[in-house]
Amino acid sequence: MTRALLLDRFRWVDGHADLWPVFRDGEAFAEVVRALAEPFRDAGVTAVCGIESRGFLLGGAVALELGVGFAAVRKAAGMFPGEKLTRETDPDYRGFRHVLRMQRSALSPGDRVLLVDDWIETGSQALAVRALVLEAGAELIGCAVLVDQLGPAARPRLGRLHALLTADELPEC
Repeated sequence: MTRALLLDRFRWVDGHADLWPVFRDGEAFAEVVRALAEPFRDAGVTAVCGIESRGFLLGGAVALELGVGFAAVRKAAGMFPGEKLTRETDPDYRGFRHVLRMQRSALSPGDRVLLVDDWIETGSQALAVRALVLEAGAELIGCAVLVDQLGPAARPRLGRLHALLTADELPEC
């Protein structure tokens, strides 16, 4: 049901994937959040991480669904007070590197963290978040995403990955 819901609202605009209509539809958004959280309900999650911007929306909502807090991961340009942990990503699908930051106080040793985002392609950002989580003394227990386009090389390094769709299921551009 969630797959059909996502596919009904997915579109290509000027060659770019557009998932924003999911956020505009309250029922669809709620269903997507439940579906992202479901496999991790009994995993002992103590915090959810999300990378700006859609990861903030999805991650915050999944954190509420699971009854835990949210730890924001920002890209280099945004305001972010306090001491930070930082990691530079490997090149993404466009060849860009990003500096990701998380407040040192966002996670505690022993936290069990779920990363939530909209799309995973190369895994470069997810692997950088994993390094941030480990540096904080926490454990990344998995990733939940709307669309999985991850290649086989990065998959074993990320651990458990739950996706609502694969990129192969999307309509052609």
